[in-house]
Amino acid sequence: MTHPRIVFLDVDGTLIDHSQRLAPAVVQAVRGARASGHLVYLSTGRSRVEIPDFVTEIGFDGVISAGGGFIEHGDDLLAAHTMPEPVVRDLVGFFERHDIEYTLQAYESAHPSKGLLTRMQPLFTELGFDSARGERLVETMTYRGPAPTSGIAKATFFGTDPRTFSVVRDGLGDRFHVITGTIPYLGEAGGEVSLGGIHKGAAITQLVRALGLDIADSIAIGDSTNDLEMLEAAGVGIAMGNADAAVKAIADEITTAVDDDGVARAFARHGLV
Repeated sequence: MTHPRIVFLDVDGTLIDHSQRLAPAVVQAVRGARASGHLVYLSTGRSRVEIPDFVTEIGFDGVISAGGGFIEHGDDLLAAHTMPEPVVRDLVGFFERHDIEYTLQAYESAHPSKGLLTRMQPLFTELGFDSARGERLVETMTYRGPAPTSGIAKATFFGTDPRTFSVVRDGLGDRFHVITGTIPYLGEAGGEVSLGGIHKGAAITQLVRALGLDIADSIAIGDSTNDLEMLEAAGVGIAMGNADAAVKAIADEITTAVDDDGVARAFARHGLV
């Protein structure tokens, strides 16, 4: 190896498919790249606790979670971009006034709203989710008591009306970063809310600088709208073959789909393995 790189990988739709299947070739690629001296990080919209163990057990140099809210390098938490408590209370109040269910994401916890599971379960049945996927969603959406107002970096919202995203975007205004398209089975009925300026692109830029590296040496791979800024910020932005059209449009390259070893093929193309 003559030129070490730093790589950022989305999880859902990139490392694993939406049924949470992980291809052996991806595991081999990540481990092989790190063995060759490259740095490989997860960069996900999930909170840290929501990342499956079988993903973190692959082995990574760190994790960006909650869509850029938290930045880890090794065992160190380098940054926590959390919302002030009054802002969290305002956000919850907004969701409740508009009858929108949600999950609040902290560093090591996620807090579903009281009516989330009841609202979503009929949709799981309608979409024909298999029992394993249904059980995972029930577990993550089960109410566990009132959410804290401290330590919250991001909210994910869940509606049943395709106008939900526009209601949230237009109602919250410029102080928030509001995106949709991150929950495939909801479309514009769902999305994510972070503070303005907090997203994966800002997080990878901050991490690369903290490590004293050059952003030109970075590679980012993703498939969804919460990957847009990350792919634009990286030296090379790669869209999965199954990515949204908007993601493919801004990417430098397009690899194959998640079910066709897209990450492993991209790693091989760039000489990481």
